[in-house]
Amino acid sequence: MSLTRLQTALDDGALVLPAGPVAVLRPAAGQDLAGIPRDALRVVTTFAPDATWWAGSGVPVTPVAPPAAAAMVVVPRAKALARAMVAQACAAAPLVLVDGQRTDGTDALWREIRARIGDVPSVTKGHGRLFWFAASDAFADWAMPAPQRGPEGFFTLPGVFSEGAVDAGSALLAQALPAKLPGRMADLGAGWGYLSRAVLAREGVKSLDLIEAEALALDCARLNVTDPRAQFLWQDATAFRPERPYDGIVMNPPFHQGRAADPGIGRAFIAAAQKMLGRDGQLWLVANRHLPYEQALNAAFRTVTEIAGDRAFKVLHASRPNH
Repeated sequence: MSLTRLQTALDDGALVLPAGPVAVLRPAAGQDLAGIPRDALRVVTTFAPDATWWAGSGVPVTPVAPPAAAAMVVVPRAKALARAMVAQACAAAPLVLVDGQRTDGTDALWREIRARIGDVPSVTKGHGRLFWFAASDAFADWAMPAPQRGPEGFFTLPGVFSEGAVDAGSALLAQALPAKLPGRMADLGAGWGYLSRAVLAREGVKSLDLIEAEALALDCARLNVTDPRAQFLWQDATAFRPERPYDGIVMNPPFHQGRAADPGIGRAFIAAAQKMLGRDGQLWLVANRHLPYEQALNAAFRTVTEIAGDRAFKVLHASRPNH
């Protein structure tokens, strides 16, 4: 197995980790963190599937970086989120490491940091870069802001899906929902709550569970959805099981893992919805036109129809899950 950039830097003597806890911000489940002593590792993440995996591996997990001897940022795709993580790492530890792939903007982040504090050592390997520097207050202005209300009246944060604007697919699904919905509803992958607002505006809804894996998005949803019928659940929608079945589900499932398109995520959402719904349950789903979800829907439900769409998206209604 090839060495990670971190292990390479440590083996070459270019980098020495200080004794004490090492906080790693937003590592993916199962990420190779060789070089960090297991008893020193602290994982910092707001993404439920990753938090569950690391906690299940016996690693302490927190949503905010604790005081540590060193803090390592695993660069996400969202530029503003990456900057906020750098600011958080600087506030938590005297030594900051940043690691990530070039396709996620790591080189650009490295150049930005060098422009502020001068030369920064680094190791390049495997289409990515690891670099490190002494913590500095030069990045205080990068700290995560409070949720901001956008021009359409919704609160969002950097790094959440559809930041600052309503997603076109979600808008299409909201328009296609019937005037009356079943009583016990759920929004899988609820994000910052746009679809949930549309659901609660329909007749017949007695309760709505917003099930969302990203805590940052859920924080925004609590500001956008203030209806007392709503409940907010920080959960992986593909693994969550309710105490009793839902009557109806809405969803705009994600279809990217990192930068790579992965229709398997949407199929996992469909399989989860099938298990969460009661015998006469209904599902409303929006997806990009090219995504092949019909086969999975027809295998999971007795009736599947397209009820709306345009050149980019399709809205599908499925009912009576096969249990």
